Amino acid sequence: SLTVYTDGFRAYEPLEEDDAFDREYVVHGDGEYVDGDVHVNTCESHRGISKDKLTPYLRAFQLRRRVYRKPGKEALETILETAL
Repeated sequence: SLTVYTDGFRAYEPLEEDDAFDREYVVHGDGEYVDGDVHVNTCESHRGISKDKLTPYLRAFQLRRRVYRKPGKEALETILETAL
């Protein structure tokens, strides 16, 4: 599964119900900005992904990560298996 670091924003809560993702988060409202490796300091400027499209967006990155170093035919098979 893919680990996703977020802040405490409620729009990310569906990730907790999806077995494909592990969500770790910090709660800025409680004064928590870093917890070990968990922080969102490098992604604060990336706004604009709607909560309805967040899961498909992350799944696309997860697929890209799975096929990145596979040879062409194996990568294509993985993509087709995922899509179908």
